[in-house]
Amino acid sequence: MSGPRIQYTKTSDGVSIAYWALGKGTPIMFLPPLIVSDCQQEWEIPEWQGWFEELAQHRRIARYDSRGSGLSDRDVPIASVEELLSDLEAVADALGWDRFAILGSNWSGLLAMEFAARRPDRVSHLLLWCSPLSGAREQSRSLSLRPLAEANWHLYTNMVALMTFGWEAGALGRSFARYMEEAVSQERFLELADMMYEFDAEALLDTIRTPTLIIHRRELESPPVSVARRIASSIPNARLALLEGHSAVPFLENEAAVLTAINEFLGEQPSDAAQQLTADVHVVLFTDIESSSELAQRHGDAVAHAVRRTHDRIVREALAQHRGSEVKHTGDGIMAAFAMASQALECSIAIQRGVAASVEEHPETPLAVYIGLNAGEPIAENSDLFGTSVDLAARICSQAEPGQILASDVVRQLAAGKRFLFSDHGEAAMRGFEDPVRLWEVRWREDE
Repeated sequence: MSGPRIQYTKTSDGVSIAYWALGKGTPIMFLPPLIVSDCQQEWEIPEWQGWFEELAQHRRIARYDSRGSGLSDRDVPIASVEELLSDLEAVADALGWDRFAILGSNWSGLLAMEFAARRPDRVSHLLLWCSPLSGAREQSRSLSLRPLAEANWHLYTNMVALMTFGWEAGALGRSFARYMEEAVSQERFLELADMMYEFDAEALLDTIRTPTLIIHRRELESPPVSVARRIASSIPNARLALLEGHSAVPFLENEAAVLTAINEFLGEQPSDAAQQLTADVHVVLFTDIESSSELAQRHGDAVAHAVRRTHDRIVREALAQHRGSEVKHTGDGIMAAFAMASQALECSIAIQRGVAASVEEHPETPLAVYIGLNAGEPIAENSDLFGTSVDLAARICSQAEPGQILASDVVRQLAAGKRFLFSDHGEAAMRGFEDPVRLWEVRWREDE
């Protein structure tokens, strides 16, 4: 199987990089999954070839070999992450892509996050498939076999193939072992393993402003699903798609679900949080931390900061799971928006349950959250939402008690016929509004 035509470009430091491109449409760059690859050999594995062909039906996709591997310059020592990022940028420049989506899988997810943080002007969408967060803490199982990689390269590659594909993989596992063994030398792989072991993307997450999709397998052992949730909750406006299965290979289990998640995400226009909401009617959610202004005075700055970080993590994780867009951080809370009332209500319930679980686990933490919901036709401008419906949502939040979710009557009506439980909270006078507003409490505790 010959595959697409292999082309070459040179990096700023003169390294020759091999790549191919296929299909038409939105450009998306596939980073080498293990940092190293052989983009020609991949087409000799039918399952891998089919995966690329499916994706290229709707997109313009490109793959390349990093320096030191595959058809790129092999005898090149790799001293820094910057050198690996220059390989990516050189291929994008050769293709004439000013702005493009990138997909990082496994180890290359760390590189994808680094590039998105450094070059937001060039990245339209960020997709992370089963990505770790830190080489040291959530490393691939293949890295934990370092002594074997040093002692017997052939046995190591076969062991990685066995752990990746399982005993029943047969020819596919053998093909992958051969692919990995031939794609990179033992010496170069160990260099890269040392570099990725030191890599930690934690500090990058809240600096990434690119629309982000994290796709992960529920039963995957390394990295576990908790890592995906942490990434999704830390990148503003990120989405999390949890799929069934335990394989870190996208085309081995439930491939249709993986393709659907990618195609739906890339079908959106790249934009910031407020611009992602294209419908006229939005449901606006506000959260607020109880007695946030007094936290530092009562408990000290360190505790106050820890409480806010816990709140932000819980809220952002819920937004990622329920398709909410973070509009802005208010200092003591978060303002978010949704296209559907059911999504906003599910997210609110997830937030309160997350807070309750966190307090149960750490009873010394003084965290309690108010939530207010309203729906209307806000004005979108400069990545923010304005108008009467937004003001009312904020006022409703101020009426809530700790641990309570209050919603306007219009939110309750939009969710009519759904499984949510509401109790009449009566009418309340709102500052800035002539008429009192009827409020409804959303029941979220299990015993309710």
